[in-house]
Amino acid sequence: MPDDYFTRSQAAAAARRSGPSLRAVLGTSLLAFIGGAALVGWLVWDGRITLTQNDAAPAPASASASFANLPKPAASPTAAASSEAAQDAALGGMDQRIAALEQRLTRIDLQAAASEGNTARAEALLVAFAARRALERGAPLGYLADQLKLRFGEAQPGAVATVIDTAQNPVTLDRLAGQFDALAPTLINAPRGESGWDQFTRELSGLFVIRHGDGPSARPEQRLERIRVLLRTGQIDAALADVERLPGAAAAGEWTNAARRYAAGQRALDLIETTALIDTQRLKTASGAPVEQPGVDAAPAPANPAPKAAAHGTVPAKPI
Repeated sequence: MPDDYFTRSQAAAAARRSGPSLRAVLGTSLLAFIGGAALVGWLVWDGRITLTQNDAAPAPASASASFANLPKPAASPTAAASSEAAQDAALGGMDQRIAALEQRLTRIDLQAAASEGNTARAEALLVAFAARRALERGAPLGYLADQLKLRFGEAQPGAVATVIDTAQNPVTLDRLAGQFDALAPTLINAPRGESGWDQFTRELSGLFVIRHGDGPSARPEQRLERIRVLLRTGQIDAALADVERLPGAAAAGEWTNAARRYAAGQRALDLIETTALIDTQRLKTASGAPVEQPGVDAAPAPANPAPKAAAHGTVPAKPI
């Protein structure tokens, strides 16, 4: 009996020496949890700890929903009218800008077309001037003949053919003047084989000549001098008219034909140059395309023409 009591006493003492029991551990843990929860609750109540954004997010959502359900105030008529006026003004300004851009583009296109047309006309004039220079020097046309056909063949085919034909057998003013000086003694004398009656009527017509005081003299010697002046100044038609009135005009048949060919070539060149300036339908470029830009005859009249001088000789005032 004493031995059993002694054994249990030793076992209890050994258990107390081995550490705290399970009940003590659980009780301590429960007390610590309750104390921590109480501490957190007090800190939240005191405001030292705030809730996170995730916890507070539902409140604004509910507030927004409640405010969204409230009736909205009606827009003011004055504010709506001013808003529409502002929109109309903005649209009107945009339309004006678009119209200005379109006008500018149109003007640029017109300027480009005019520049292209002016360039083509200038090139055509250069071709005509070069052809005239070649004829006056008695040189062959060369490539200018093809350019004349290409640019003016449709507008002035006859003039182009005349210029090319004249250039194949060129006649110059110097040549005409030299041949005329060689023929001068023959031109002032009566032709050989003239009948007596023809000679009598010719001399009789030379005795009485009625002319204006400022008109040219009908004497053959003075007429020869006038023809030389006309040849030096290029007035071939007037020189031909005087040659035909000389007594020996029949001996100048070859010279007359050459002079007429020269005059025809000059008239053809004048026509070609005029076409290069004012033709609006048939003039062609170097590539054969028509020139659409109007010529000088289609230029608009000035908007404010200068006023005419008064009948009493007054001079119109110049604009300042």
